[in-house]
Amino acid sequence: MPAYSHDMKKRLTQALALKLLEGKPEELRLQAHARRCEDLPETMATYIIMRIISYTNICIADCSYCAFYRRPNDPEGYVLSDEAIFKKIDELLERGGSLVAMEGGFHPKLKIDHYEHLFSQVRARYGSALEIYGPTIVEIIFIARSSRISLKEALLRLQKAGLMWIPGGGAEILTDSWRQKLSPRKYSAQEYLEGMELAQRLNFGTTATMVIGFGESWKDRLEHLEKLRQLQEKTGGFRSFLLWTYQTKNTALGGTSLSNEEYLKAVAISRLYLENIPTIRASFLTQGREGPLALQWGASDFDLPLEDQVTQLAGATIEPSLEKMLQWVEILGITPLKRRPWLAPARVY
Repeated sequence: MPAYSHDMKKRLTQALALKLLEGKPEELRLQAHARRCEDLPETMATYIIMRIISYTNICIADCSYCAFYRRPNDPEGYVLSDEAIFKKIDELLERGGSLVAMEGGFHPKLKIDHYEHLFSQVRARYGSALEIYGPTIVEIIFIARSSRISLKEALLRLQKAGLMWIPGGGAEILTDSWRQKLSPRKYSAQEYLEGMELAQRLNFGTTATMVIGFGESWKDRLEHLEKLRQLQEKTGGFRSFLLWTYQTKNTALGGTSLSNEEYLKAVAISRLYLENIPTIRASFLTQGREGPLALQWGASDFDLPLEDQVTQLAGATIEPSLEKMLQWVEILGITPLKRRPWLAPARVY
């Protein structure tokens, strides 16, 4: 049985989801909010302070929506030293943070031993004081192939080095047509899902994500949610789902930023559709001052980010004051409750 279950009689179909989306937004909001309040009172929301450390910006994936990456031999390319990473983590802990995600890209010269060293050093230095998220599954697939080992061996070696969590990044839109348009070198939707399932079966904690605003349809988005729901039904391995919007600046793809109104509708339909994923998280990183509104549209948890260069270089602005971001929540009549990290994966094997 999955680690989290919900009444299957209430399961939303794609056809019913489209009808809801075509109807009055307030009706959609109320249904999603009611579902959210089954797990946490509407006057409460949980949060964590976190930082995404990009240990390298060298990448050969060439994703059209990314403003961060640099090709090998670019003078702006870098690989952070252990000391530079420790400094960033120390700053996070000093500000009350407890979650660090370390992500990079497809660096052709960094093999599995580089990452084993990185995570073993961080785990040895910080122990259980820190929830450590590692590379996305697409990065680990690349690391495995570049190192000429199986994905399972790569995952087990990283696990032995101290890595416990794999975030859902790299999913974007889980249809092969959109993956071909946006990131043809970033593996198929099936390879992504199979990689996440393997990680879950090896006792890694995982989160699910979706990025919207590339021009995809609601049907594309619902197909993405359906694939996540099916995997969650098999494994129960996703602890949470985070939705954010594509940031358009300095990217080859370009485009127009998605409205917050459409973002909120997407949060709401995600809460109703993903009935077997326990927590929907709001993105303050991409939505800024309007991010807390998602806490009234189905989300019950949020991150206070200190850094995410990938998103910042594409136009996201991080509010430097943690107190101010918490006030955004309090203005809505919601009490923000700082939660403990999820230091153990949610799994049932």
